[in-house]
Amino acid sequence: MILLARLSRLAEFFAVAGAAIAMAVALMVVVSIVGRAAFSKPIPGDVELVQFGVALAISLGLPWCQVRRGNIIVDFFTQRASPRAQRALDAAGALLLALMCALLAWRTSAGALAVHAAQETTMNLELPMWWTYASLAPGLALAAAVALVQAFVAPSAVVPEESSAGSPAEARRATP
Repeated sequence: MILLARLSRLAEFFAVAGAAIAMAVALMVVVSIVGRAAFSKPIPGDVELVQFGVALAISLGLPWCQVRRGNIIVDFFTQRASPRAQRALDAAGALLLALMCALLAWRTSAGALAVHAAQETTMNLELPMWWTYASLAPGLALAAAVALVQAFVAPSAVVPEESSAGSPAEARRATP
């Protein structure tokens, strides 16, 4: 549980950083639109920056979503299963998510190296493309770590301050 608590704190930091990036992107879009409409001067490369910023914000939010077990769970077929079976299925789902996120983190890292070697840049701003790939890997890797811990170490654990469950799926997970 100590490991999950530490990962939770790191995931929360990532989520706050991702939210700040999303807000900065939103502000930049407003400034660019006003600049385009009022002065015929949008922010150069605004589309490239929005694509990069949104992808980064999403990847940084994934670990916190997993900590909070915020992913969609369709429990229509399993709602009558025993709590033990439901926890086993939740653990299996967390393991599959961990494997998928680990694969994505690995491939984005490999992609960053390949794009860096090819010296690819964005079309308008000519920013190095490898930055985008490399920035996605930490969020994906942390999401994989959180899901792996949830699958094996704490399959039914939720974030300590959120142990009061609201939905049936959350209530199921909150019980040991």
